[in-house]
Amino acid sequence: MTLASVLGQPRAIDSLQAALRSGAVHHAYLFAGPEGVGKERAAVGLAQALTCPEQPDVGCGTCASCTRVARGLHPDVTWVMPDDERVSRGLAGRSDFTGTPSRDLRVEQIRQLQERLALRGLESRRKVAILVSAQAMNVQAQNAFLKTLEEPPADTTLVLVASAMDKLLPTIRSRCSKVHFGPLPVELVAERVRTERKLDADTAQLAAIMAGGSLGRALSLDVEALARRKDVVTAFENLRGDNAVGLLRFADEHGGSREDAEATLELLALWTRDVALAKAGREDSLANRDLRQLAVDVGARLSDAWLHRRHALLDGARAAVARNGAPRLQLERMLIDLFTETSR
Repeated sequence: MTLASVLGQPRAIDSLQAALRSGAVHHAYLFAGPEGVGKERAAVGLAQALTCPEQPDVGCGTCASCTRVARGLHPDVTWVMPDDERVSRGLAGRSDFTGTPSRDLRVEQIRQLQERLALRGLESRRKVAILVSAQAMNVQAQNAFLKTLEEPPADTTLVLVASAMDKLLPTIRSRCSKVHFGPLPVELVAERVRTERKLDADTAQLAAIMAGGSLGRALSLDVEALARRKDVVTAFENLRGDNAVGLLRFADEHGGSREDAEATLELLALWTRDVALAKAGREDSLANRDLRQLAVDVGARLSDAWLHRRHALLDGARAAVARNGAPRLQLERMLIDLFTETSR
């Protein structure tokens, strides 16, 4: 898991390797981009390069030091992440917390990090701190972290891994060297999904497209859910504004949790793209190829303006759910706004 093993991000990795070769490693980096595109793997690779005794400034990936970095056990590499992330990774149990594990990075965690960084490194010439889901720092935590950025400890590199850079204070963003990670090529994701999950080529391609260039998401997608997408799309296209019960039932079935709502909204956004492509005569570019005829039929009866409105409402609902809006309520609002228009 060295920097060289990070796939599909040549610009990001080249910039980091150049900094290592020149000895111009910044005291703080902000790795920004979608989930599951290699940001955390790159953070591990950078930490290996900065602590590896065998290949300094490169990282061999195989020595005891590099292995411990990859496993999160190196004494000079500190990991900080929200409590619920620790639970989801099996690093802690729910019984370890009083109440629900926090989804925030809390000020107490930042202060503990500051105390640890103030200590001398035990093994390596440089200490590294990796903040996973850095955008989850609450305001108090961000303000506390600013002190570390303004007065960084000697021989320390901070790596903030963030999927929503705009949630960080401008003063934090401005004090970090930004490394941007983009969506991975669909072909790369599809091939990895096909080989690692033993899927057929069409299913792997669909998983890659629906994951939006995120290998992590593509590998974790529920294959049964992919198979059920036809039922979801068909039910959505059968909704009508004069059947409020149907609208509410759809929201209830697909808004039971934030994850369910996000998956449904992403599917419908992808489906709306397919309809627009079919309407433009580009049927060979559809993601849901097995729904080609339905896409053509829907495109024939909907205007460009209506498709644009549908896309905007879906985007708005996705953003609201991402901001912790009640998932079922956001689905209801979106459906009511979309299907109670008097003209289509």
